[in-house]
Amino acid sequence: MTQRDALATAFLAAAGWGEARRAPLAGDASNRRYERLRAEDGAPAVLMDAPPEKGEDVRPFVAIAEYLSGLGLSAPRLLAADPEQGFLLLEDLGDDLFARVLRSAPALEPKLYTAATDVLLALHDHTPPYGLAPYDAKVMADMAALAYRWYGAQDTGRMAAPSEAFHSAFQALLAQHIPEQTVLIQRDYHAENLLWLPDRAGPARVGLLDFQDAMLGHPAYDLVSLLQDARRDVPDAIEAQMIAYYIAKSGHDAARFEAAYALLGAQRNLRILGVFARLSLLAGKPHYIDFIPRVWRYLMRDLAHPLLAEIRDRILSDLPAPTETLLTELKAKCATVQTP
Repeated sequence: MTQRDALATAFLAAAGWGEARRAPLAGDASNRRYERLRAEDGAPAVLMDAPPEKGEDVRPFVAIAEYLSGLGLSAPRLLAADPEQGFLLLEDLGDDLFARVLRSAPALEPKLYTAATDVLLALHDHTPPYGLAPYDAKVMADMAALAYRWYGAQDTGRMAAPSEAFHSAFQALLAQHIPEQTVLIQRDYHAENLLWLPDRAGPARVGLLDFQDAMLGHPAYDLVSLLQDARRDVPDAIEAQMIAYYIAKSGHDAARFEAAYALLGAQRNLRILGVFARLSLLAGKPHYIDFIPRVWRYLMRDLAHPLLAEIRDRILSDLPAPTETLLTELKAKCATVQTP
């Protein structure tokens, strides 16, 4: 038993779950790990193990979970916590991830995506919690530049310097068209992080999992995350239907919202290109390379919007298309970068 395992065992014992059966749950791209617990009486729970020594901090998760629950949304209830050691005991919302449900019942896509859009409408109708960092033009440009630093590197065994010309031009475009940050954005709002809870009502039918990195941003951001999903193909018709639904229900100006959607889509997909390349090159997780062609297709579609005309040629000149040869090279160099 490792020292971390011993700490987890002690935490569960203190919380009254020391005799519970434990089984690993699939994790995410972070250093967090999860276990499903089953008490002697059959009650379920989930252990989040987020080691502080690896840069994890459970306090933002707790704060955002309490905020979301206070709005009537289905974030996991907190059963016990040890923030200093990085442990949380959480309500178990089950296994019915949107991605899993839709694999077996694709006809449910309109219902599930409408429910997920209703969550955003409900969330955006409330004042965001105090203290969220703004996902502003500079931060977004920094994140988009990850595509240059990792994915666009000619020598993918080291980091490339991001293009200063791109960064400056893209930041100016974002500052002009995304000037304000007005709502809480969860930032990883997609089918692998949403659970279907059909026994609940309204927006509470959607269980929320990954929101600890929430920031203050534009209302289109999480809709892009939902509908331009890096891990699954969302039908074009569903994407168009949900954008129109959100606009109709929220009262946004359609042309301005659709332009912001395209610009934020480009920003997000550039960031993901960089993050997925980094996860392979630095963290030794080559399966993320398999998602890159889908992300590139989204990026090409976003760049086709007239608003992005001034930045499109620069990006297409600077970044290579994800050919089979390029993807093979990225995988071959998995875990070859030693420092970020």
